[in-house]
Amino acid sequence: MEILLCIDDTDNIDSIGTGKLAALLSDALENNGWGEFGPITRHQLLVHQDIPYTSHNSSMCCTGKIKPEFFEMVIEFAQSFLRRESAPGSDPGLCIVNRGLLSDPDALITFGKKAKTTVITKEEAYQLAERLAIHLSEHGGTGQGIIGALAGCGLRLTGNDGRFRGHFQIDRRRERIKVCELMQQTGVDVVKSLDGRVLDNEEVVQIGEKVKAVLQDSKSTLLVFAEQEIRTGERYWRTCTKQQLKIF
Repeated sequence: MEILLCIDDTDNIDSIGTGKLAALLSDALENNGWGEFGPITRHQLLVHQDIPYTSHNSSMCCTGKIKPEFFEMVIEFAQSFLRRESAPGSDPGLCIVNRGLLSDPDALITFGKKAKTTVITKEEAYQLAERLAIHLSEHGGTGQGIIGALAGCGLRLTGNDGRFRGHFQIDRRRERIKVCELMQQTGVDVVKSLDGRVLDNEEVVQIGEKVKAVLQDSKSTLLVFAEQEIRTGERYWRTCTKQQLKIF
């Protein structure tokens, strides 16, 4: 069974972030022997004065492969985990989607995209979750995090939204390395330019400060942009900056 698991609004200004909590939760589920969970993606939602958030209003989602008999146990564990570990004053929400039973994925995707541009109510989120037989639950405070949790699952489902949590540790003894080496060190599926061109294995990339991957075409994608050496006129690729990746 393939599932999507997303949490939102679990932190306060002094606590560990929702991304770290999502990582702890997925690790705990794996340690319980209930399945295998993939990398976590961060999904940016609407920043608006009517939406309470800690810093950036983003939710954290991961995929998992579990045995069907463990599904309810995963839900119960995740619920108790959020009640126990979420920060005081937070409004945690949990969403778990059984992809095999998702009757209308387009409706979930539409909800996720809407949450990037529009203020949505909890009632709207609960109505959609009930119609699609999706687990959605709140675990403290106002429970407002259910909106972002449901939206995060929809955005992850698109295969074209979000940045992967964390950044890569790359051997920096050389400033520039070949694409094949970069892929080997990071484990990404593809290295691609901002305008969509897939780089060849032998092309050379200069490594920036923090190298992060984004989700594109359901693949872990490392984005680069073209620069030109002023002195020699040589053109080369450079990994994208944090600012450039903010749109993802």
